[in-house]
Order: sequence, then C-alpha cells, then structure tokens
Amino acid sequence: MKKRPALREAASVLAMLPTVLWAQAMESDPQAVSGGIDTVTISASRAADAWPVTTPSQTLSGAELVHRRQGGLGETIAGLPGVHLDSFGGGASRPVIRGQTLPRVEILSDGAALFDVSSVSPDHAVTTDPLLLDAIEIIRGPAAVRYGGNAVNGAINLIDSKVPTRLPAGGLAGATEVRYGTGDNEKTAVGRVTASMGRFAVHAEGVRRHADDYEVPDAYGADALRDSFAENTSYAFGASWITSKGYIGAAFTRMKSHYGLPGHSHLNGVCHTHDMDLHCTAHGGFDDPFGSPDSHAAVIRLRSDRVDIRADHDDPLPGISHARLRLSHTDYAHDEIDGDKLFTRYTNKVKDGRFELTHRPLLGFTGTLGAQYTDGTFSGINVEDLHVPFPENAYGLVPPYHHVTKNIGLFLSERRSFGAVDLELAVRKDWREIRVPAPTFLATMTPEYEAMFTEWYGSDWRRIIETEAVDSFLARNPGTKHNPFSASLGGTWTMGQGYSVGLSFGHTERAPNVRELYARGNNLSTNSYELGLAVDNPIFKEGKRPAGDVLESTNSIDLTLRKTGGPLDAEIGVFYQDVGDYIFARLIETEKATGVAHNFLAYTAADVRFAGIDGQVSYRVTPASRVTVSGDYVHARMKSMEDHLPRIPRGRLGVRYERNWGPLSADLDVSRTFGQSRIAAYETGTAGYNMVNATLVYRWDMGSRQSLEFYARGTNLTDELAFAHTSFVKNQSPLRGRSVAFGVRHAF
Repeated sequence: MKKRPALREAASVLAMLPTVLWAQAMESDPQAVSGGIDTVTISASRAADAWPVTTPSQTLSGAELVHRRQGGLGETIAGLPGVHLDSFGGGASRPVIRGQTLPRVEILSDGAALFDVSSVSPDHAVTTDPLLLDAIEIIRGPAAVRYGGNAVNGAINLIDSKVPTRLPAGGLAGATEVRYGTGDNEKTAVGRVTASMGRFAVHAEGVRRHADDYEVPDAYGADALRDSFAENTSYAFGASWITSKGYIGAAFTRMKSHYGLPGHSHLNGVCHTHDMDLHCTAHGGFDDPFGSPDSHAAVIRLRSDRVDIRADHDDPLPGISHARLRLSHTDYAHDEIDGDKLFTRYTNKVKDGRFELTHRPLLGFTGTLGAQYTDGTFSGINVEDLHVPFPENAYGLVPPYHHVTKNIGLFLSERRSFGAVDLELAVRKDWREIRVPAPTFLATMTPEYEAMFTEWYGSDWRRIIETEAVDSFLARNPGTKHNPFSASLGGTWTMGQGYSVGLSFGHTERAPNVRELYARGNNLSTNSYELGLAVDNPIFKEGKRPAGDVLESTNSIDLTLRKTGGPLDAEIGVFYQDVGDYIFARLIETEKATGVAHNFLAYTAADVRFAGIDGQVSYRVTPASRVTVSGDYVHARMKSMEDHLPRIPRGRLGVRYERNWGPLSADLDVSRTFGQSRIAAYETGTAGYNMVNATLVYRWDMGSRQSLEFYARGTNLTDELAFAHTSFVKNQSPLRGRSVAFGVRHAF
C-alpha cells in the first residue's frame, strides 16, 4: 500500500513530461540583459566543447540568471529539472542533483575545482556570489568524468568574467545593478567593468549584499526566521593578454561573508561517547564547553582569497587544436562563533593545477588529454572548544588538526561521429593520499607537577608523554590512500526533424572525503555526534575492512530524449544508478538528555539504488509566448539494510508561462513539490507544498550598446509554509515566505 503514492507521482511525471521545456541559445554577450523569453539552455556544455551530449546538460544564463539570482548557489538554481535545495537559512545553500548533494556534486570555477569547505557540512557556504556570474552550467555524463568521482551526480561550472577572455567592443563594457528585497530587507549593489588597451584587458567587479532575517509564513509561528540573516562582500580584479588565438590572464578574488545559523543549539556540546553509547550529561572530564544559554546567535564569519591563472590557446602545436591551463591558489578560513565565543575555525589552503590538450582528428576521433595535481591542507573538524583555555597542570595535543591531501589525476575524453550516431567516451584515474600529522603538544606543569612526573617517568618525562600522545593520535587518525577510476561511454543518435536519443553507461568511483573518514565528535549544526570510517569505527569494522579499501562505486545508465527546432522543444532524462559501498551516516542511537535530540551517527557503507526521471518540454504558442512543463522524480532504495536514505527529495511538477510584448516581458511559474514519507530512522516525514513565482521586466534599449532594465521578481507569492526535505535543519529552517525583489540594471 505504501508504494502507491510513489507510483502515482512517478506516473504523473511521466505523463506530463512528454507534453513540455523552455530552451534557448545562450546570449552571445554574457553581460547583456535580454527582455526576451529565451534564457535557459539545455544543451551541450562549454566544457564538452560544443559536442552533442548524451545526458541532460543545462545552462542558466542571460536574463533568467539575472532574475533568479539570490545570495546562495543552491537557492539560485533550485527549481531547474532535477535540481533541489539543501538550505541552511539565508547564508548557506547547496544544490541537490538527482537526490544527491555535495560531495557527490563537484563545484567548478570556469573548469577548475572550487575549494571551500561546503562539502564538509551543510552550514558551510559555497564560496561564489551568483550576482557576479555570467552563466551556471550543469554538466553530467561523459563530460563530467574528467572532473573525477565527486562529479558522479554532475558538475556545476560557474562561468565568470574576472579573467577577460576577449576584448570589449569599443574598449569598454560593464554593468551596474541595485536591488531591494521585501522579504528580508535585502539591499544589494553590483558593479563590473572591463576595459582594454591594445591587446591588454583589465576587469574589476564587486558586490555588496545585506539581508536581515527573512520572513516566514505566519503558520510557522513567527514573523521572521531567527538568525537567517546574511551579508556578503565580494570583489575581484583581473587582467589578460588577448590575441586572435587565445589569452593568458590572472585574477585575485576575495569573498567575505557573515551569516547566522538558524535552529542553533549548543546544549549538546557536552555529548560524548563511552564505547558505542552516547552520553549527554556532564561528568568528570566531560563538561559543557559553552556554559551559557542558547539565547544569543551563532554565526559564521567567512573569508576566502583565491588567485586564478587561466590560459586558452588555439593551435599551439602540430596536431593539437587547443591547450587549456588552469592554476589556482585558495586560502580559505571561517570562524564559527557562539555569542562571543570562537568555538571552531575551519581552514583550507589548496594549490591546484590542471592542464588539457585537445588533439585534431586521429582515426576519426577528437578528444582531450589532461592532468590535474592538487595539494591541500584542511583543518576544522572535531573541534568545538577553541574558546576554552588550556588548563593548568595538563598535557595533550591541541588543535588545529590538519589533514593534508595530495591528488594526481589523469583523464582522457574522446568522441567520434559515425553518420547519425555520435559516440563519446571518457576515463579518469586518480591517486589520492591523505595524511594527518600530529598537532602541537602542550604541557602546562607547575614545578610541583614537574617533580611528580620526573619521579614517575624520569628526567625525560616530557618526551615520553609527548610520544605516547602522538602515537595514540596517529593510531586514531591513520593516513589513507585511494586510487579511484571512472569511465563512461555514451552515444547520441540524431533521428532527423530535430529528434535525438542519447544513451550512456558509466562507472564512477568516489573516495570518501575528510569528514566521512575522520569525523570524531559533535557537529552542532546538524545536532549529531559523528564517527568516521577511519577512526576506529566499530560499526564499519564489523566488515573487517580498512577504510582505505572503501571506494563508492556507481554503475549508471542514462537515457535522454530530445526534440529541438520548431515550436516544440523537449529534453527528458531517465536514469538508474546501482551504488556499491555507498557511504552514509548510520543512526546508532538518539539521546535527548539535554532536551534537544542528538543523533549518534557512524559512517558506514551499504549497497543502494537510485532511479528517476527529470526534464522539461516547452511549446511556443506564438512567437512571443511559450508554455513549459517540467518535473523530476527520484527513488532511492537501500538494498543491504532495513532503512531508507536520509534527505531524498520525492518529486516535483511545474508549469511556466512566458510572454513578451517588445520591451515588456513577464513569466509565471507554478510548481508542486510532493511530500516525502520514505524516511530514514532519525527523520520525520515532510509535507508537500506549492510554490508560485512571477517576474515582470521592462527593458529600454538606449543605443550605443547600452540598455536599462527594471524588474520585479516575486517568490512564494501565496506565502505557503514549506519545508525542504533535503535540508539537515528543515524543521528549524523553513523556506522563505512571500518576497518581491525590485531591481534596476544598466549594461553598457
């Protein structure tokens, strides 16, 4: 009986999708603002070198991106087919693609990995500001294999202009924008400019955004969601030398953010374990590191500095049609502050290099060979008491605890056309090593205690106890090595009259990330005590396997149907994934001694299956109007355990109508997100909800490559109380209530 609602929803999606899509070409000038209705492309990605792709690949750009942009990446692209939202108030939001979010989705900056700590915890923001992006690409299938196992569910490529790639027409181009949002008192100002002199181009851009706690529907019992405020400042400076064959340039980017953590409670900071028993009462050496009420705000103060060097060059060598270089250095840090107490600090310093060569046709094949090297040092997990001074007459290892990662990756993608059939294949091999060096040893002994330790251990007592502490730490935090391999083979059959069908087979291996391996302590943002795979985890050790043997292995099949040209456009994807050693946090017990439920979660591996459908179909009713039906559905099943996977979205259906009256355009978007009752042991069910959004735009062409646009975009216009099942804090952080953003944008 319980399966019938799921089957009905899947049938609804299947029935509606063959009758729906809005599809259009990406604007030739990414800084231009269009008042038309052609704004979302579902086609080949730039990263796929404009070759037909076998799985759905979306590009959000132009006016649609301008109007949809919010402070976080997840909020900006949520609602695209197959894309949901993992929200954490107004400051952090991560995209969920086909039921999975980070670390199974890779975030890129113009083809290079974006190194922050958003994959480690859901309260950590993705370090990009959508207000400064030209386009957002969602890449799947063989085109995503080149980015490694973390792109198993797709790669999101953030396209910007901070390193100029072409000379601006007339020697100067740019845009300014101001906007105000009613639902959170948002005040935003954006500016960007590119200027050139000869072959040399310089670029500057910046954004300043401030938003108060956002309003929620009255049914939640409050006017606004406490601690959902967010403010952000980002700026970048870049320069390039540009020729007819390519460019080489560099840019510096700084992002600073300050946002609240709704639903925060530090009462469970006292929780600890005795073997496999979670205990949330202070005693002995286990104490509450905060000792204060939850009446004040918990916030994150973030700073990210990044230097990028980018180069693209055509015909660099005989037989080579294109060369691409991406180098970056990221220096990331954020402080997590509880009232006036700094309880933890996350850092991530990463050097990354990526080089690609695309060869000319060889035996009918064209393709790209590349290599990537990454060297990073991360710290922050398992620490929540930085504000507590080291006690007198004590000894031990003090944070930060660094995790040093080195990774070498080699990849190859090839493609060839056999008449109406285009084939593409891709492979990637990685060699990754993580080591955890011993942190600093500290002993604060008074002369009396020094005499006592000398009597016990001898005159070399300090070295002896330090060696014991270091050996114990290294035993509990062993180094790990993983060598994942991924491959994909796909084909697209063009049947004529705009119809095509794509089929791809993939095998993707993903190595566990730092939290999945080394977590050992409280994560207050998710109200959980977590135990990683590598830290003497009894649950995982039942299988008598070392953590270095665990590779999440996904075998997938994707079928994509397309129709382009004429009044009807469509793209529908059906997928199946069989995952071995799927890494997830398994519930051991829930402790409620503090009055706030705290889950004891141990990472383990199980066999699971995902299946689903997503896509959209659109019909151009007149040259100036279009109707689109879109939807997605995903079903997840654990094959080896009697439980369900947590935070899996159920399904969604939406209808969109767009109309253009010359300089005036408008759209209306109505969607239904279905409730979720297939829940993990520590979850609660989530009710479905409706969402109504609308946009009204007036664009004035001022001549001389200048335009002025006025827009208003309303979201959740019916003010419906909605909870995202994909969120770790869904009950403490409902989605935004009714809000209207008013904006003015000038492009020149």
